[in-house]
Amino acid sequence: MTSISSPRNEGKGKTSAQKKNKKTKVTPFSVQTYYRKNVEVEPPKKTGIFQANPSIKSNFNFFYDRGDFPIAVEHEAQYNKIAWKVEIEKLDFHHYLPLFVDGLCETRHPYKFLARQGVHDMLTHGGHKVLPVVPQLILPVKKALQTKLPDVICSTLRLLQILVLCNELIGEALVPYYRQLLPVFNLYKNKNKNLGDGIEYDQWKGENIGDMVNYTLELFERYGGPDAFINIKYMIPTYESCVMN
Repeated sequence: MTSISSPRNEGKGKTSAQKKNKKTKVTPFSVQTYYRKNVEVEPPKKTGIFQANPSIKSNFNFFYDRGDFPIAVEHEAQYNKIAWKVEIEKLDFHHYLPLFVDGLCETRHPYKFLARQGVHDMLTHGGHKVLPVVPQLILPVKKALQTKLPDVICSTLRLLQILVLCNELIGEALVPYYRQLLPVFNLYKNKNKNLGDGIEYDQWKGENIGDMVNYTLELFERYGGPDAFINIKYMIPTYESCVMN
């Protein structure tokens, strides 16, 4: 005589089989991965170290909308440029240059274009007026780098290069501020795309973050005086000197 199993017994049988085949999730590199059977190693959690911070904002748009800047956009056939209502050499650099540098983290038009082009014009024509303002530029430059937006980082690095070259004393003036600037440099120093035989078109435009970081560090060392290399090496241990002994 055949026995009929009740639905309750069938449910118990399936549940026990499922429990037997169910794998226990364990963290990677833990003792459980070696001494327990039927385990599933969870993938390591992402650190988010390269995650962008677009929430970082500036006050540049507020001052521009209020009409505090003596500038206007001049439209031309090939590209736009800034029309200054006052000669750049006569501007109060202590007031205007930090505000423009603060706008480097802007990603919206026209604030993005105005801030970057304004900083470029002031550094190019400022001459000796830029050096006394260097301490006021560190925090806005640091804020722009901490956005971790590739476009913002590249534009900030490019303007740091112009800053070092616009006056022979600025390189040494930046050395005490390496602790504020170089942590992001250390993060992106080796961030280059490995495409094998492919082509990375950002290199053609000079917007490869890793290459730009290394070139900026070389300028810091060349124009930073005798203490530049040791301070760079302290913050970025993998950096090698570009100066021939």
